[in-house]
Amino acid sequence: HPRSAFSSLSVSPVLPKISPPPVPSSPPSFGGPVTLNVGGTLYSTTLETLTRFPDSMLGAMFRAGTPIPPNLNPQGGGHYFIDRDGKAFRHILNFLRLGRLDLPRGYGETALLRAEADFYQIQPLLDALRELETSRGSPVPTAALLHADVDASPRLVHFSARRGPHHYELSSVRVETFRANIFCTDAECLGAMRARFGVAGENRAEGGPHFRLEWAPCPAELPEVEYRRLGLQPLWTGEPGELREVVGTPGFLEEVLRVALEHGFRLDSVFPDPEDLLNSRSLRFVRH
Repeated sequence: HPRSAFSSLSVSPVLPKISPPPVPSSPPSFGGPVTLNVGGTLYSTTLETLTRFPDSMLGAMFRAGTPIPPNLNPQGGGHYFIDRDGKAFRHILNFLRLGRLDLPRGYGETALLRAEADFYQIQPLLDALRELETSRGSPVPTAALLHADVDASPRLVHFSARRGPHHYELSSVRVETFRANIFCTDAECLGAMRARFGVAGENRAEGGPHFRLEWAPCPAELPEVEYRRLGLQPLWTGEPGELREVVGTPGFLEEVLRVALEHGFRLDSVFPDPEDLLNSRSLRFVRH
């Protein structure tokens, strides 16, 4: 099955996934550099910065005399690996360095940053984010429910393929059709889902707290003209200029996970197999 960074998500994460470097030449010391690999992005800092708030998770992990958990696979290059959002950690680290929240103008991922700050247990950052949301007139998100279902069904399509000027041959190809339903009681998150899948303002976008999607990737063997004649359509996701096609269940659920986490939701249940998140049929999220 396709895998991604989201494949390792658990329903109730408690401890960070952090791996020590393979026996560095000398242990990190105060004043010396420390390199972190956060979700694939490298950051260099110091122990003084990481332990600025002793009551935080980072402060506890890198406190002098505290052993790094040895039960995970070591990473190469002498880097400490933390399996969290690498892009958001930039703002976490800047807060540790400056002691204040300094976000770029128009920053729109405060929900994701709040979730990361909550994970690292940096209370001063959580307080700063709450003040920022209040000043913007954005209330702290209320309790909400998000449910995403997806189902795939194969379909055998027959068509005439032209092999020469007067030569046509009957061919067939298997087409996977996907149907998904997204229900969310938070209007902002639902709107973000619509925008992520490009359905805002289209006939496929329905009113109320839910909307449905139906798509079928075009097989390489199926001529484009036959694909259009059958009324099939692809599903695209991403920002304008960076669109990518959703070709199956894993790609769809990965985008749902991204939007859910950006809006402060936590994964509550996976059906049918919690160990195979991106190939599941149903995901349920909650926000308290």
